[in-house]
Amino acid sequence: MVRPGRDRLRGRVEVDETFVGGEEDGVRGRRRGDKSLIAIAVEVEGQRIGRIRLRSIPDASAASLHPFVADSVEPGSTLHTDGWSGYNGLEQKGYACEISVIGKQPKDAVKLLPHVHLVVALLKRWLMGTHQGAASRAYLPYYLDEFTFRFNRRKSKSRGKLFFRLVEQAATTAPVHFDQLVPAQETATLAKPQAVGVT
Repeated sequence: MVRPGRDRLRGRVEVDETFVGGEEDGVRGRRRGDKSLIAIAVEVEGQRIGRIRLRSIPDASAASLHPFVADSVEPGSTLHTDGWSGYNGLEQKGYACEISVIGKQPKDAVKLLPHVHLVVALLKRWLMGTHQGAASRAYLPYYLDEFTFRFNRRKSKSRGKLFFRLVEQAATTAPVHFDQLVPAQETATLAKPQAVGVT
């Protein structure tokens, strides 16, 4: 569902991370535990949401966040972040950075980065509603690609063309074998897939 060479987001873009996974006692902030961490970039068009990009990342370090931003957002764009240190240094890569420091109250984050938090809420609702919270962690990147494909085409007036584009992409993309989709170390756990619940 990812078109090769797709355009990157541009203009003003909110960037943040979120966890998907069940409740975990004693795990706070950006510590991962057993949850999956997802980076989100949302194009802001006035008060509206434009296109989005999502990616499962191993941690919230600059080594994980900078490649996500570079792959998702056109240089010269303005990144609106929460001041997390993992975003430091993006100015040197051609981005203007706007930082809103989030307070201790969770509601502060929603007020300061409203677009990205709306996308997070919709993603979690979709995982719980459509997939009943049983999205396997091994396949999480593909669920994120599907959500992104659907979300970015939500305003399309030609529903048949969406299916045509999907078939067109499938026909022009080389076949992918199962062991390329899921790393070998994870295939052993697929007999007992770990569900990605929602917090």
